[in-house]
Amino acid sequence: MKKNTVSLISLSFLLPLVLLSFTACVGQKKSKDGFVKIFDGKTLKGWDGDPTYWRVEDGNLVGEITPTTLLKTNSFIIWKGGEPADFEFKGEFKITEAGNSGINYRSDQLTDVPFALRGYQADIDGKINYTGQNYEERKRTTLAYRGEISVIKPYDGDADPAAVRSKVARNNWTNREVTGSLGTSDALKESIKKEDWNTFHIIAKGNRLQHYINGKLMSDVTDNDTVNGKNKGKLGVQVHVGPPMKVQYRDLQIKQ
Repeated sequence: MKKNTVSLISLSFLLPLVLLSFTACVGQKKSKDGFVKIFDGKTLKGWDGDPTYWRVEDGNLVGEITPTTLLKTNSFIIWKGGEPADFEFKGEFKITEAGNSGINYRSDQLTDVPFALRGYQADIDGKINYTGQNYEERKRTTLAYRGEISVIKPYDGDADPAAVRSKVARNNWTNREVTGSLGTSDALKESIKKEDWNTFHIIAKGNRLQHYINGKLMSDVTDNDTVNGKNKGKLGVQVHVGPPMKVQYRDLQIKQ
């Protein structure tokens, strides 16, 4: 009798934990290839951004600047699901010709500017001048233009990270070497559709960062700068200072 009572107490204690674990797993359904959807197509649940610029429309995550809502600083909607380190992130985007956007990852969120990220960015623009390149927002600027394989050399100056970041911000410092080619920028541009849906796929593994658009590798960076580079950080998408524009994202999935 005593033994049964103990078993019942144990079961009553464990059952809620089992159910909680099961519920958590159901909420994070993985596809066969291990990806998890991080945008439900209905709400901004799990994301944090200025509702002046971000909304859900027709199943898409929409960022829009109008003549009455022009920006003074770039604004992001930021995923609240953690700070991915090694991961793959994929989805689709569509942007107006005047648009400027980007997908930030392994980034820091600024405390003195609302909804601002600083870090690696897969660049996206409506004129397709820069789409696919690796541009580091608010830091070292261009790490690889479209079509480039590049290596960022170790920083050999001031070892104090705060001092280095100050120099980077002030001088747009970068220390990169182009080591190979993925094709010319113009040739790769031909595979990107203007004002239509395109797929993106970002692979960040260790210090190697690869940006794919419509299945084609657009830029490939190996970052050996341990002072300025980051191995994990926040993820978000951007609306950029400039004229009225609209960018849309859908089917956002991550595999960690």
